[in-house]
Amino acid sequence: MKTLNSLLLAFFSFILIVSCGGKEEKKKEGFSYEKVIKEEKVDTSKNTNEDVANVVLTADDLMKFNKDEIRVKAGQKVKLTLRHIGKLDINVMGHNVTILKKGVDLVEFATKAAAERDNGYLPKDSEDDIIVHTKLIGGGETTVIEFDAPEVGTYEFLCTFPAHFAMMRGKFIVE
Repeated sequence: MKTLNSLLLAFFSFILIVSCGGKEEKKKEGFSYEKVIKEEKVDTSKNTNEDVANVVLTADDLMKFNKDEIRVKAGQKVKLTLRHIGKLDINVMGHNVTILKKGVDLVEFATKAAAERDNGYLPKDSEDDIIVHTKLIGGGETTVIEFDAPEVGTYEFLCTFPAHFAMMRGKFIVE
């Protein structure tokens, strides 16, 4: 029942967002470029594994990540690239990746995040709940973050744009 409620909330939120989305800019056909936003988070913990896990996630206008599971090694440097392969504007179909710490309730976190438009759809004072997150990006944009993988365990990741968590989530598995 809880899943059904989440899906209904996601559906109606999506309809509301699309119907109130505002103007879309028309893009010229034939030429496209990709805007890259680079941000880095530095973890002061010791990196025990010299190789880098290059993780590429794509997100689209249908509210889907291309992966629902990511596997890395504990302590490994992770380079996470998020590419929004859709065309819709950030205000209509923005995406990010947020990896939550163990024990954080995903639905509760996402519900709080939905009200935080001015904060990139991340709850204020949520540093204790988040391992790492990317910036919110729109169609055609890419963002990259680097961080050290946490201790062994299974963590959850999601897109915090309103109602996207119902379809855009997965497991971040550290071995």
